[in-house]
Amino acid sequence: MGADKGLFDRPREECGVFGIYAPGEDVARITFFGLYALQHRGQESAGIAVSDGERVLVHKEMGLVSQVFDEETLGYLRGHIAIGHTRYSTTGSSVLRNAQPVMCESPIGTLAVAHNGNLVNASPLRLRLQEAGVHFHSTNDSEIIARLLATELAEFRDPVEAMRRVMQQIAGAYSLVILTPNHLIAARDPYGVRPLCLGRINGHHVIASETCALNVVGADFVREIEPGEVLVIDENGLREEQAVPLQRYSLCMFEFIYFARPDSHIYNRTLHEVRRRMGQELAREHPAPGAQVVIPIPDTGIPAALGFAQASGIPYAEGLIKNRYIQRTFIQPDQRMRELGVKIKLNPLREVISGRKLVMVDDSIVRGTTTGKIVRMLFEAGAKEVHVRITSPPIRYPCFYGIDMATREELVAASHSVEEIREMIGATSLGYLSIDGMLRAVRMKRHHFCLACFDGRYPIPVPRDVKLSKNLWEGEEEAPQPAFCGSPETEKE
Repeated sequence: MGADKGLFDRPREECGVFGIYAPGEDVARITFFGLYALQHRGQESAGIAVSDGERVLVHKEMGLVSQVFDEETLGYLRGHIAIGHTRYSTTGSSVLRNAQPVMCESPIGTLAVAHNGNLVNASPLRLRLQEAGVHFHSTNDSEIIARLLATELAEFRDPVEAMRRVMQQIAGAYSLVILTPNHLIAARDPYGVRPLCLGRINGHHVIASETCALNVVGADFVREIEPGEVLVIDENGLREEQAVPLQRYSLCMFEFIYFARPDSHIYNRTLHEVRRRMGQELAREHPAPGAQVVIPIPDTGIPAALGFAQASGIPYAEGLIKNRYIQRTFIQPDQRMRELGVKIKLNPLREVISGRKLVMVDDSIVRGTTTGKIVRMLFEAGAKEVHVRITSPPIRYPCFYGIDMATREELVAASHSVEEIREMIGATSLGYLSIDGMLRAVRMKRHHFCLACFDGRYPIPVPRDVKLSKNLWEGEEEAPQPAFCGSPETEKE
């Protein structure tokens, strides 16, 4: 998703993480393929760190997983423990020094940390560490976690206790995989904002952001790692500890709407099926009488468009063809290419579009600029009407937990009505899925999710200065939801 800056008007996730402890296996190669499966979660940089029990080696570069690693590099990364990271930057600029895994020295040897999420108290923690004489090499908040862990390990050599002390200090969203010379550590914040799961491969343990990565490397899914939980894997096996109390289940709803791969499972639900049901709910809430064909914005709009077509009885068709070979590039487009805009990524099928009344299904609108360009492109291809249907509610509040989706003033729905947005994008009609409709599609209750970008209820308190950084003023957000600790596994599919 990080590859599409300026092309697609969608939220962008921070990163994907992967870890494995497997003596006798080619852990670097397994991690490579795990990251390859998680490429959708970040396309700016990639890195792998390995340990053979004595030394920790790392290789990381800017670019896609397939660009960063080759046979020679993987052959150099020998060991029996590995972690990997694929990044989209939200904290810290997109430069090599901010690529992960982050490395630092500790009393038990070199640490490597890979982090998905965003800390809301990074600034005071960084200042405190600097005043204590700690020198930072990057500007991302992941290095803060690494430095805190190194500090705690000086007093508590037990990795679980050291992680417990770290988790008592950091606030925000984090799913972590951490490597020491002899340990693989996984941890998830006490709200569970970002996904993290445990798998098994040939009797060994694997950690991944999503189950799709387990499937790709041939691992079996065991379970999701619980909010506030720490796992430590070493020569003695797996140790599981509730390091800090679970506050409430607050998984980011955008994992279901857009971020996670459709073949992944979260909360025992298949993402493809949930998105198909979102399309069905959308058809019920916002029908398009007289429309002749339903088309998706590929790829994430496809399951929802199928659901909309099934519920409405309007035929489904591919009306836009995605150039699947457009990946992150360091070649800057010239002015002519900039003017082509979304046409670099999407091409209309005039045979499907011309003379037809269309329903165009997409997952979200952030600023509205790209949606407007696509609507205009469809009309230029001969569409008679374009009815835009969105499988998320209007995004009215910024995210502070690891999604790069703009400041409050840049969010078109924060200051415009649905009718005003319809006029801005030039659509014949516009309909957003409601929060209730979205929850019906997921078949779970509101209290299992973070919906802050829709309703302004931030489950993790956000400091005032951090709110102001995204132009969210005091009092604009709604009151937080009450704590809830019931397991989502108790709810039926």
